[in-house]
Amino acid sequence: MNYQTTIGLEIHAELQTRTKMFCDSRNDSTETHPNVNICPICMGHPGTLPVINRDAVTKVIAVGLALDGTIAKEAHFERKNYFYPDLPKGYQISQYAEPLVSGGGLTIVRADGTIKRVRITRVHLEEDTGRSLHEPKTKTTLLDFNRAGIPLMELVTEPDIANAVEARKFAEKLQLILQYLSASDANMEKGQMRIEANVSLRPAGSPTLGTKVELKNINSFRFDEKAIEYEISRQRELLESGKPVRQETRGWDESKGVTVPQRTKEESQDYRYFPEPDLPPLEIDRARVEELRAGLPELPSEKLRRFREEFGIEPKLAETLIRERELASFFEKTVSELKEWLSSTGKKPHDPRPLQLAANYLTTDVAKLLTNSGTPIQESLVSPENFAELITYLAENRISSKTAKAVLEEMFSSGVDPSVFIEEHKLWQVSGRETLDAAVEGVIAANAKAAADYQRGKITALQFLVGQVMKEARGANPEVVRKLLEDKLRD
Repeated sequence: MNYQTTIGLEIHAELQTRTKMFCDSRNDSTETHPNVNICPICMGHPGTLPVINRDAVTKVIAVGLALDGTIAKEAHFERKNYFYPDLPKGYQISQYAEPLVSGGGLTIVRADGTIKRVRITRVHLEEDTGRSLHEPKTKTTLLDFNRAGIPLMELVTEPDIANAVEARKFAEKLQLILQYLSASDANMEKGQMRIEANVSLRPAGSPTLGTKVELKNINSFRFDEKAIEYEISRQRELLESGKPVRQETRGWDESKGVTVPQRTKEESQDYRYFPEPDLPPLEIDRARVEELRAGLPELPSEKLRRFREEFGIEPKLAETLIRERELASFFEKTVSELKEWLSSTGKKPHDPRPLQLAANYLTTDVAKLLTNSGTPIQESLVSPENFAELITYLAENRISSKTAKAVLEEMFSSGVDPSVFIEEHKLWQVSGRETLDAAVEGVIAANAKAAADYQRGKITALQFLVGQVMKEARGANPEVVRKLLEDKLRD
């Protein structure tokens, strides 16, 4: 029997705010010392009262607007009751009946190139739990509450996703939007964004959804894709052997490459939601919503389209550039400098070649230097102005590609001005015919056999001659040398 896969995602993202959701303890995910960013409120001590973090609310509304969602006129917080050792209150302040955002959607590109819109059910605001740290040697569990109470956005999709690749693409695109909005760093390795997937299979064409299994707290896109693929295969095997799929929560065991059962899946009634008695209804000012709408930055999909249409950047290269907000910003500043240069030299202001050169070097050589050193591009010693200057020398053939790479490495390590370094080390490329004529004629005279071989059709002989001229005239432009040799040996 053919089976149809149905997937819905629940994605949690820690919001980028100065303080926690309901108190003034620091929201600092980089803190390594346990239990320092805590207070009686986020620890749930009796008699304490929560206060709503305005910045967290603003950020969730901005996300809702970016996703074309409907912003509530009034939202309520509720208590979600369940017991985890790392949940200090014994309940979580969340939203259920009246979330901040309802509806909306996000488009992804399928493998066949078609566009698919994944509908969004809701986006709501809640607080994060603490962390349990398991010590296998001592067989003990330690609790760190630094994370407890951090503002947490949860986004829930409709079951519109058909396979693991679509799920990954949706999560990757959402991560970019969160980063472009400065709503969340959404670093999955640091646990700032976590994915849960509800996966079910049903006979193809059946109107009734199958039994869903929740894959919990996946912290990488690769694991998300692998876990979903495994779960689809596992459920298919069960159904084909006549066994039922059990509704449960499962985790991903990367070492074994399998999903493993964790607990029976809870339903909403199991959490015994009721209105949070310590927080009043949250009224959303419509003027403020429109102010936020007007202030939305250019989103990744819009930037991608502009890079392709305005700058003439190839699609895959443009996708790489916009994948990191700071990298895209660096490129735009570089483009601004290059356009000034094009204009001042009388060249076409929309000439795509130097822009393409800049994009290529930025996504290869610069990206490699940044990765190897662990340096964010905004902290690099290479400025957009100096990088653009280097690209102009390449575009004018004043330096070779090999020289450009060497100069770039020096710029990255010391912040040196490219023209200063090139001048100091005499790396300018010689392209003038009058300068190279003598060297070319001398090499032809000294290598008469190779010259004759080329004239008889031996193409490799020309490369040998080019190499000899390059030795004689250091810094010579190899393309100019090749053309001079071809012209003289054709006479």
